[in-house]
Amino acid sequence: MIRKLRRKFILTNMALVSLVLLIVFCVLIWSNYQQLRAQNYAAMRLALEWDGAEGPPRFEFGPPPDETEGGDASDGDSGGRLASLFPAFSVTLDENGQVESIQAGSNVDVSDALVEQAVEQVLASGQTEGDLSSLRLRFLAEERSGVLHIAFSDLGWEWQNLSALILTSLLIGLGALAGFFLISLFLARLAVRPVERAWEQQRQFVADASHELKTPLTVILANTGIVLSHPEDTVRAQSKWLSYTREEAQRMKGLVEDLLFLAKSDAQRASRARLPVDLSGLVTGCLLPFEPVAFEAGVALESRLSPGLTVTGDEGQLRRLVLILLDNAVKYTPEGRAVTVALVRVQERARLTVHNTGEAIPPEHLEHLFERFYRSDSARTRQAGGYGLGLAIAKSIAEGHRGKISVSSGAGGTTFTVLLPTAK
Repeated sequence: MIRKLRRKFILTNMALVSLVLLIVFCVLIWSNYQQLRAQNYAAMRLALEWDGAEGPPRFEFGPPPDETEGGDASDGDSGGRLASLFPAFSVTLDENGQVESIQAGSNVDVSDALVEQAVEQVLASGQTEGDLSSLRLRFLAEERSGVLHIAFSDLGWEWQNLSALILTSLLIGLGALAGFFLISLFLARLAVRPVERAWEQQRQFVADASHELKTPLTVILANTGIVLSHPEDTVRAQSKWLSYTREEAQRMKGLVEDLLFLAKSDAQRASRARLPVDLSGLVTGCLLPFEPVAFEAGVALESRLSPGLTVTGDEGQLRRLVLILLDNAVKYTPEGRAVTVALVRVQERARLTVHNTGEAIPPEHLEHLFERFYRSDSARTRQAGGYGLGLAIAKSIAEGHRGKISVSSGAGGTTFTVLLPTAK
């Protein structure tokens, strides 16, 4: 799937770029063609105005004429340049349609046979302008004082320039496509990387969820099998197996509820209603039921809470976030040590820290702690309870409230820090 998506990305980019390049080069070639055609006609019009004695205009090197001193900055110079770019000559016909004279510049050498063929085709066409493709000439006819004048210009030079432009455009286009293909290949990998990561996480999530559900289902099936194998026994006699079945069913129910919570959090994060929540009172309320839990575990529970801190969010979710962090801290704190909860204001945010004095978590595990179903061997074993979804849920709640959760661990213990924007 990822490879197919990457190919589609590259093909789409290449198709769009090819279309853009094709349009640009077509417009460029068409524009140059129109410009060359206009210059060709300008050269023929100039050829029609040549005087037989003077011949075509010549170039004069030097500064341009000064209009302020009476100089005439006419189009003669530009006409001479056009004539020099496009070889042109003119023909004057007599009353019988025969060639009377040929006016050509010093850079044009034309045979009488070619002139006769050209004039014959022009007269046969009955048009005043057009192309003679067989002779590679373009003509422009004009009648003055009953005398027909026909100017001819070479099409070969125009075709040669257009061919060179098309070849250059083709080479530039192929080079651009090759370069953009490499760029698209790099961008495709870069753009698809989050999708690939999400796809792998989804696959791993499904595999982990299936594995976690398989264990309680196996126990339930085994226990029910034992009960059914002794149909004559009373419920009291089979109470041990029924109790085990109930425990596993409750564990499975908790897992399913956690999975549904994560799914709903991903789908409804943007549309959830937000209300002001007294975070200081909420954390205090979460600490009270954990005091007997910490006492039974032999863990001291300490707190430093700033009063009056209010955030905007879902009170139930925020309560669950605090309970997850407290439960996680008490579970992994050895007997005789302490868990410290602190809540303070930091600029425009409320910072909640839950610190336990248990063993340090190896650095290679820290970046994965908030992944779903992740457990490190030293700090997140199944014997402590849970499925590895608690911290993933805590991260989802924090991010859903435009906050951030992080973890740090060292010789002094492990600290989870939650930053939430305060209500304005």
